[in-house]
Amino acid sequence: MFSGPLGAAIVADITLEQFTAEVTAFLDANAPRKAEQQAFVWGEGPDSPGLFREPDRAEEAGQIAEAKAWRAKRYDAGFGWITGPMRYGGRELPHAFERRYNELEARYDIPLQSFFGIGLGMVAPTINDHAQPAVKDDVLPKLWRGDIIACQLFSEPVAGSDLAGLQTRAERDGDEWVISGQKVWTSGAHYSDIGEVVCRTDPTLPKHKGLTCFVVDMHDPNIEVRPLRQMTGGAEFNEVFFNEYRVHDDKRLGEINDGWRVALTTLMNERASIGAGGGGGGGGFARLQEMVRHFDLEGDAVVRQELMQLFVELKVLGYTSQRAMDRIKAGGLPGPELSIAKLALTENMRKTSAFVSRVLGPRLIADTGEWGTYSWSAYVLGMPAMAIAGGSDETLRNIVGERVLGLPKEPGVDTVSAFKDIPRNGIMGR
Repeated sequence: MFSGPLGAAIVADITLEQFTAEVTAFLDANAPRKAEQQAFVWGEGPDSPGLFREPDRAEEAGQIAEAKAWRAKRYDAGFGWITGPMRYGGRELPHAFERRYNELEARYDIPLQSFFGIGLGMVAPTINDHAQPAVKDDVLPKLWRGDIIACQLFSEPVAGSDLAGLQTRAERDGDEWVISGQKVWTSGAHYSDIGEVVCRTDPTLPKHKGLTCFVVDMHDPNIEVRPLRQMTGGAEFNEVFFNEYRVHDDKRLGEINDGWRVALTTLMNERASIGAGGGGGGGGFARLQEMVRHFDLEGDAVVRQELMQLFVELKVLGYTSQRAMDRIKAGGLPGPELSIAKLALTENMRKTSAFVSRVLGPRLIADTGEWGTYSWSAYVLGMPAMAIAGGSDETLRNIVGERVLGLPKEPGVDTVSAFKDIPRNGIMGR
């Protein structure tokens, strides 16, 4: 038996059946069970097939407080990081136990937990692999308990898909680094407590070689967060400005100028989580099927063919992603093949948008108040962002070609020349 940092008794020697009973007792005592899921009925329930959560900031703040309270309760009971090291409050149990917990928790009505997705799915694994021991000891328990939330600060206005072309710089000043520059499209930056940032630390090296990553304090006054308004009307993303922000060298991730390897850890976990999301069917395939019935298009051969093709591709993606995620949960690492899942996801979203546009026609762009029609505009307008998030489709095709199929890399002077000597938008790379 091990006593975790908050006093929770953590038992390492436990059967799956005993664990199931323990989890069920915890959930029964702390959350109501969900009502039995009913079959989808057109015109009933939420009319929200959009891809992004877009609540107002006040509503969101309340949701975050509830989410953190649940996360803390779960962690204190010994279910915060089921597969994690005991020194961080984990239980070091096999991934089968984590899957069982998730299966059981899904039957209960708990606060929204998506606020922790980037921090736990992308940033925490990177910190665990590359941070200095003191940072791991401080940050990992807080992330898994929900005391803090993390964001990922990678993309820039002139370095989105070409991430290695970033220009945010970090300059050494004794035991500190001074960071200046701009990041963009940062999800959750406005409610995050820490961030993982990648910066250029040596412009005399080729663009992939002179990068270094750090953990930064998002509440520092020299870090400014501004919302970015999307064409859907919401502001899910942000732009972040570093105004000579100072970070101690002990917050560095990995070695100096080895930041590309650190960033790849985050990116592979990001593509794993996005690609494993399934089909992107805007609320489920049943919604599309019932839409066809509602508008009396069941006899339209073209519509039926498109719907069935979409169904098949959604299923294939789901099975492919599940196979990749099972390998990761069994202890393997995310690989470049997950770029295929991300590509398939956005392609299915593109086909879903085209299908919905065909079925709804003018109803998609004219808000008549009719259920299940104009609300789809949020999905159609949000879909292009998914073709960029986690790596653009074009970049992922290069990754698949080079790292999965073994094709030769495209020749490019920018991979061997000093970054400062590469012209970018009419200026040199400094």
